[in-house]
Amino acid sequence: MTLKEKYKKEIAPKMADKFAYKNLLAVPKLTKVVINSGVGRNAKDKNFIDGVISSLERISGQKPITTKAKQSISAFKTRKGMIIGVAVTLRGQRMFDFTEKLINITFPRIRDFRGLNPKQVDKLGNLAVGFKEHIAFPEIKADEVDNIHGLQVCLATTAKTYEQGLALFKLMGFPFKTE
Repeated sequence: MTLKEKYKKEIAPKMADKFAYKNLLAVPKLTKVVINSGVGRNAKDKNFIDGVISSLERISGQKPITTKAKQSISAFKTRKGMIIGVAVTLRGQRMFDFTEKLINITFPRIRDFRGLNPKQVDKLGNLAVGFKEHIAFPEIKADEVDNIHGLQVCLATTAKTYEQGLALFKLMGFPFKTE
């Protein structure tokens, strides 16, 4: 059963019972997944930026966009228009496929992973997860990688509170730490 089917058949009814929703359309759901990676001090290295773009493309299955500096900041050695990051926004079926892969394959591959901290869910019910190494994803082969970079995955929901968001992510199968 895919995550989308599981949401419709199991998660939505449980959320409706727990939070007393009268309509199933009012139940919080996942709206988008944003995968983001900053290039940091390697902003002048074209090969590094191309490597980040290709790795995000392999991870997401979609072509990423580059984010550019809006203003020059001498302390960070950035110029206006310089590429400072790479991002991908996933919606629809790709979003569900990526989330399922994240839960079932990527998290178990992370070294010394003890579960997500519940504090990673914000007050509006969105989840942000940071990865120090992008090689945790199954599409990336460790022996082919020249430069290891970090990335951030943000899962946006329609939840209105922290409790609703946390309950949604737990029912989806995200491994949270238990205190």
